[in-house]
Amino acid sequence: MSGAQYDLWYWPSIQGRGEFVRVFMAAAELQWRDRARDGDAQALVEDMERRAESGQFAPYAPPYLVERDSDFAIAQVAHIVSWLTGKHDLGSGDERTDLHLIQLQLTITDIVAEVHDVHHPIAGSLYYDDQKDAASRAAKAFREERMPKYFDHFRQALQVNEGPFVLGKRWSHVDTSLFQLVAGLRYAFPQRMERLESDYPELVTCHDAVAKIEGVARYLDSERRIAFNEDGIFRHYEELDAA
Repeated sequence: MSGAQYDLWYWPSIQGRGEFVRVFMAAAELQWRDRARDGDAQALVEDMERRAESGQFAPYAPPYLVERDSDFAIAQVAHIVSWLTGKHDLGSGDERTDLHLIQLQLTITDIVAEVHDVHHPIAGSLYYDDQKDAASRAAKAFREERMPKYFDHFRQALQVNEGPFVLGKRWSHVDTSLFQLVAGLRYAFPQRMERLESDYPELVTCHDAVAKIEGVARYLDSERRIAFNEDGIFRHYEELDAA
């Protein structure tokens, strides 16, 4: 993209963790290039290898964001969005509040990891079909125990201020990540989400408000927003979903 400030490196065919960064940048109306989508997955591998051999600190895995003017790279979703928040003056203006936002963002990182482990509970190197029995047990525990526990926590955070966002009327990186989390869970566990959403209206209201942010609305309506699929973190397997 002409005039882009940043290069985002992530696997080209999935939303995955990279999408949490994309939605935030869309809301902030920051310009970025999806480098592996412009090229291919091999370009991502080669860039990671170059950085690992550079003698400097290097990302362990994508997503990572590169500041084009300096080639400075930073990885991990929570780290990326909190860094961009500070760099572009998008925080609350209060240090303690901003630390609590990072705390919430790291908790979103935790549930995203658990979503992945539902369909790959034994090993990421095994196919889903090789661990379906374990996945069925993991999915039941996730649906019945973990989703409500996380949702209770996010609801409490959304009740601190009069919404629709965690900070009240001003959106933050937590809200854009909650949007992506809800969207992903609706795809992966539609029956369970239909049952739960009426108990968590604050979470639904936050999701809907983020979708209406001008930059996000444009992004969601563009070809840059690829569809969820069964290669990403949020996967829909009918046998793992239930109300």
